[in-house]
Amino acid sequence: MEISSFPFDDLSQFYPTPYPQIAANSPVDSSPLKKQRSESESVDFFLKNTDTAVTGVVTTAAQPKRGLKRSRNAGQSSAPAPASAVNRRMWVKDRSKDWWDKCSHPDYPDEEFKKSFRMSKATFNMLCEELDPLINKKDTMLRAAIPVRHRVAVCIWRLATGEPLREVSKRFGLGISTCHKLVLEVCTAIRNTLMARFLQWPDDTKLDAIKEEFKSKTGIPNVGGAIYTTHIPVIAPKANVGVYFNKRHTERNQKTSYTVTLQGMVDPSGIFTDVCIGWPGSFSDEHVLEKSALFKRASRGLMKDMWMVGNSSYPLMDWVLVPYSHQNLTWAQHAFNEKVGEIQKVAKDSFYRLKKRWGCLQKRTEVKLQELPIVLGACCVLHNICETRKDEIVDDPGNSFELFDDEVLSENVAKSSTAVQARDQIAHHLLHHGLGGNTFL
Repeated sequence: MEISSFPFDDLSQFYPTPYPQIAANSPVDSSPLKKQRSESESVDFFLKNTDTAVTGVVTTAAQPKRGLKRSRNAGQSSAPAPASAVNRRMWVKDRSKDWWDKCSHPDYPDEEFKKSFRMSKATFNMLCEELDPLINKKDTMLRAAIPVRHRVAVCIWRLATGEPLREVSKRFGLGISTCHKLVLEVCTAIRNTLMARFLQWPDDTKLDAIKEEFKSKTGIPNVGGAIYTTHIPVIAPKANVGVYFNKRHTERNQKTSYTVTLQGMVDPSGIFTDVCIGWPGSFSDEHVLEKSALFKRASRGLMKDMWMVGNSSYPLMDWVLVPYSHQNLTWAQHAFNEKVGEIQKVAKDSFYRLKKRWGCLQKRTEVKLQELPIVLGACCVLHNICETRKDEIVDDPGNSFELFDDEVLSENVAKSSTAVQARDQIAHHLLHHGLGGNTFL
């Protein structure tokens, strides 16, 4: 996993050319950019992460002030009562946990559980067992610890529904601040424990299998994955608000929208093998790709003899294959675009399931911008777990969702003459070997 610590209050330090006006309005942060890279890791975080351990909070009632009482006779103040005579006690608000007790009962129907938590009971139990060593807490003299299953349920419900913390608090019988900390605690545990196992760059054996499966479906050789970028709504940040402004979403929704980006590469099953999280919503897909660990991997020569298939918002490069975007296409180019569209649909469908399963990605969240990468990373890991275990999303009329991510043509359509020739050869091969289909005829 690659995590970048970034000075949020001055984006112009890192991007002086695209955003010169920000430097005049934002305070200068002299802290250097810190980066940690790993060859085998496949997660790239733009936003600053927090690794602080989060624990529960005990709420106590405020003790009344004990002022001095004036004596009516002598006009002198009387001494306060001795400490041993003061009756002090811990006060904790009593909240109902009936709803969660019903859901956690062994007899609760699995179909209803899956509808609520977007995963089966078996997957939920597996998740609890994996996270138990990191989030299990001991009872104290003041109160009993929140059970692991209760902690995980709060997080999964919040991610699945995007329900406000106030409503989550009422549903699970916990304080609002406690629910917020539990979400971050469990998401951090997922990142630290499960990400390396369930979201990783494929090894050579797995990569060969991915190439073979894509070739058998489309006829295009050496395809190592499909790449796609989506936008996650956020509350307008206090610093550098301009770079998070999303013009296209604002025009479509008829209200001001701010977003961060989530770029992902998927295999033929729609499972993420690489993600790049958190770049501002004003960045184009091409710009996000250039800032990702995937691009750095290609710059080091680690993407040879491999294609990443993207839509027309990406440029054509030696390792990125995109459709023809000009007018008056030949039959061969039509055939090529048809097959590339099938590969790209795998990525788009995967992002559709990601956002439909985890409803918190569809709406503006209460999570701080700096903490958002932890939540988004956890959603991607949980997506892979559910996809691997074949946990399908239960159809629910209340969870209707439509994926909108406009494709904007790349400024530099083709960056490699070698790639242009290779694409033409693939298009010619598809047409003349009967692999291009006939929907364009």
